[in-house]
Amino acid sequence: MCTCSLSATSMQVPPYPASSSTFTSLSLPFTTPHSYTFTSTVPKPRLPVFSATKDIWRNPKTTPSSPPSHPPRHRRKLQGTAFLDHTIDMDDLAASIRATQNDHDLNSLLSPYKSRSLSIRFMVSLLSREPDWRRSLAILDWINDVALYTPSVFAYNVVLRNVLRAGQWDLAHGLFDEMRHRALSPDRYTYSTLITAFGKAGMFDAALSWLQKMEQDRVSGDLVLYSNLIELSRKLCDYTKAIAIFSRLKRMGIVPDLVAFNSMINVFGKAKLFREARGLLKEMRAVGVAPDTVSYSTLLTMYVENDKFLEALGVFREMSEVKCGLDLTTCNVMIDVYGQLDMAKEADRLFWSMRKMGIEPNVVSYNTLLRVYGDAALFGEAIHLFRMMQRMDVEQNVVTYNTMIRIYGKSLEHEKATNLVQEMQKRGIQPNAITYSTIISIWGRAGKLDRAAMLFQKLRSSGVEIDQVLYQTMIVSYERVGLVAHAKCLLHELKRPDNIPRETAITILAGAGRVEEATWVFRQAFEAGEVKDISVFGCMIELYSRNRKYANCIEVFENMRVAGYFPASHVIGLVLYAYGKLREFEKADAVYREMQEEGCVFSDEIYFQMLSLYGARKDFKMVEAMFERLVCDPNINKKELHLIVAGIYERSNRLNDSYRIMNRMNETRVLKS
Repeated sequence: MCTCSLSATSMQVPPYPASSSTFTSLSLPFTTPHSYTFTSTVPKPRLPVFSATKDIWRNPKTTPSSPPSHPPRHRRKLQGTAFLDHTIDMDDLAASIRATQNDHDLNSLLSPYKSRSLSIRFMVSLLSREPDWRRSLAILDWINDVALYTPSVFAYNVVLRNVLRAGQWDLAHGLFDEMRHRALSPDRYTYSTLITAFGKAGMFDAALSWLQKMEQDRVSGDLVLYSNLIELSRKLCDYTKAIAIFSRLKRMGIVPDLVAFNSMINVFGKAKLFREARGLLKEMRAVGVAPDTVSYSTLLTMYVENDKFLEALGVFREMSEVKCGLDLTTCNVMIDVYGQLDMAKEADRLFWSMRKMGIEPNVVSYNTLLRVYGDAALFGEAIHLFRMMQRMDVEQNVVTYNTMIRIYGKSLEHEKATNLVQEMQKRGIQPNAITYSTIISIWGRAGKLDRAAMLFQKLRSSGVEIDQVLYQTMIVSYERVGLVAHAKCLLHELKRPDNIPRETAITILAGAGRVEEATWVFRQAFEAGEVKDISVFGCMIELYSRNRKYANCIEVFENMRVAGYFPASHVIGLVLYAYGKLREFEKADAVYREMQEEGCVFSDEIYFQMLSLYGARKDFKMVEAMFERLVCDPNINKKELHLIVAGIYERSNRLNDSYRIMNRMNETRVLKS
């Protein structure tokens, strides 16, 4: 499990003035950033925006109806001025500022320092102690427009931090534009603060637009910023983009820390790049970062989520060999692994030994063991454990009851399964879509389709959220008893979904293989800007690829790129295959090169797909060049590589070349032996 979170970047005030940063250029195709329009030509671009918001802070009883206007003055250069920094108690002055109620009080308080007798460093430090965003704005105005200090990027960074903490997104845009208007160049702290704040608020498109601005300004990032961007991309499920950012981070000479590595193990796992995820442990040791329990548990979770239980067992054994301590997550995952491998005794032994290791089992541990018992048909042990949880006052949740309902269904005790729904409601645990879909499935298999259909209709009319699992369960129940018309009716209703999101409807229709209906809903949702989940694009590309709709496959891919998403590795493979079927080899090559330039990591299948495409267009020079490059890659399956290239030459009737490749493979085997 990955513990990396999109933490807020701490505001740092570097020594003033700051040294120039090393510049680097990025080129990710993100969404167009929000533009801010000035409504006045005077050098106060955010005044029309802030005047109303500052009134919130002003006391209407003591504040004039309109702020006093000051004639324009030139900033005076102070030569030989001795600052009064050391004669002023900053804590007392900060406390006095917090006691002010309006801008008149603030100006009166700061008027003795109007001649800039305090250094800008002192003023920035004072500003950083003011948590209220409205006062900090007023202080910034005083610094710039009353005392006429030279504008400071550090002062703006502090105010930006306060404004963003208060969720004043439009004001943040205004402050940024004001910096530009005052000829200030935003630095990495400016962008890091903006990207982190917008990302934490769930406004991912806006966060990525700030990254685009940072790229355009050629501002170099640091480990914290790139780690936040990786986490942001991970939350967007845009794993290819996260991998590209990680590759760029390493190219810049930044050494990832433990948190960044653990986050990338999770990313590679989600992208189904298992070899790369496993290889990160070796890379971590090479740069002096020791993998910890989180590293291994994240790797274990990756294998379990993809049904690679033997590989997970191998990782667990490696943990024991390197004497890496176990934690609760690792134990829970391994109980599941043992259950999936029909090793119920080992799962049982690990569960009951957890307390000896100083690890207290939680509700997930109990739920997992319940499922293991159910899968092993150990129904008596499951019921005993379920009732023991109640006697020991172990917290039970909806997953606990769903698991027991499923177990009763497997043991053909349908009424007991139904009674459990009533029991959980009495205990204040509300059934969810999984609960109802399990009950519907049990009744359907028991031949009680009338009860299943009645429950489904009742749920729809009651306003309960109908998810894709529940819909698909009912469709399967209808089809199992031959009521195909009823199943088609449910699928047809999804063309105009009223009680479920369109993204869910698309996923259901695509999973059911309904090409026309899924296409219609997808296009409607995309045009309305409702497709935000990258997996929806992926499931549509998979649907079209299965049904040989290659032009539609390319259409969805292009929509995906317009939305700013990077496709996952397996999706890229489907897209390249579609281009090949349409004989659009140049476009396929352009996509491949673009992904390479962005630092994407490909699975072997992508490289083999490109070799096949080069062979199909008779570009044997590219085939040979790519073959030679891949032969030197230690991560490529050499046997499969040789067989594919030999097959390409054979299909093109270049038998001598095919024979040469096969001989080379045999020679390599002899040398290794």
